[in-house]
Amino acid sequence: MKRRLILVIVGSFLLGSLIGVGALMLDQQSPTKNRVVTSGQALIGGPFELVGKDGKTVTDKDFLGRYMLVFFGFTHCPDICPAELQVMSAALDDLGDKADRVVPVFITVDPERDTPELVSAYVANFGENFVGLTGTPEAIAKTAKAYRVTYQKFQEENAGENYSVDHSALLYLMGPDGKFVTYFPYGTSPEKMAETLRGLL
Repeated sequence: MKRRLILVIVGSFLLGSLIGVGALMLDQQSPTKNRVVTSGQALIGGPFELVGKDGKTVTDKDFLGRYMLVFFGFTHCPDICPAELQVMSAALDDLGDKADRVVPVFITVDPERDTPELVSAYVANFGENFVGLTGTPEAIAKTAKAYRVTYQKFQEENAGENYSVDHSALLYLMGPDGKFVTYFPYGTSPEKMAETLRGLL
């Protein structure tokens, strides 16, 4: 009898220990335990003053009230830029009438070659609602910095005007208030982009 009592006590102790360890493990795995919570606005975007079609000055305030899809590139880009602009075009087509609330904006990182006329003609290939913007090298650099976009000219010796520009390839979505909403990495499908946009419109 005494031996049985000892076994019961020992068993109860072991069971209690196991329950305690289990509870501790569950507490440590809880999604609210030691979780870092952040808040605030991403520091992407900001005021800009660039040049659009027919040499007209265009600022960020011209787009208030509508969403902006903003992509930085250059008209001589052989693959990434036209591919991404085509994805933007297909996604907007998928939205139907809701696409009127979204302005696709292409900002060049090659202002030396990309004149207002050239940029405007280039983006027209992807849709009549596309806006192409250029500006002075200083204005482009300021705008790119605000959007956290990096770019660099690559030119071989004696290449003249035949150079390339390496640049970031993220597509930014800005809200009707001009604030950053989200971004689409290069390679996002038109369907996925349209789905995200549809959920906001």
